[in-house]
Amino acid sequence: MVGAAKKPLRILAIGSSSTEGVGASAPGFAYPAQLQVDLAAALGGAVTVENAGVGGETVATTLARLKAAVKAEKPDLLIWQVGTNDAVRGDDETHFRAYVEEGVSIVADAKIPLVLLDPQYFPAIRDLAQYERYVRIIRDIGAKHRAPVFSRYMMMKEWGAESLPLLRAMLSKDAFHMSDRGYGCLAQNLAAELAPLWRPIDVAEKPTEARPRP
Repeated sequence: MVGAAKKPLRILAIGSSSTEGVGASAPGFAYPAQLQVDLAAALGGAVTVENAGVGGETVATTLARLKAAVKAEKPDLLIWQVGTNDAVRGDDETHFRAYVEEGVSIVADAKIPLVLLDPQYFPAIRDLAQYERYVRIIRDIGAKHRAPVFSRYMMMKEWGAESLPLLRAMLSKDAFHMSDRGYGCLAQNLAAELAPLWRPIDVAEKPTEARPRP
């Protein structure tokens, strides 16, 4: 396990606005920054989480950046937050699936462990059935390629089922992006899932899905 050897852990978090931290009161409250703190505490060693989030991106644009990042550097772990803008816009689902599959294959070929982070849940989803198809596409691709999927969607949907005021507290003023508290809970749950999994890299031994705590 990396933490046991005190080897610095380098994570690249790539995605759109909820990786960048839109909705947070300051960059330090974006989920990558909070994950860095939480995971370092859990592992007892140095952790760096690079925030490569760009607001408004769909899968095709992020995929191009992902390709360049994989060529330029080799992080110990890559977290790919994907699907929200595609689902909101209702982009072609076949193309979306193909782009995600391509990205997962590129990361696997580079022998970089990967975690997929699926879209957020929010109260104003216009077409829930359509939106959830994107969530299932990501889940299915993760299972097919043995890439863990952290279901932010299910985590947030469970918050809403428990209490609408709780969900609202996890969202920023736009009721779409996450708040400081929401990003903090995401980071805390991600750290709890990643810490016990971290060991010498063996993608074949990774579980097919990382299940968030409610």
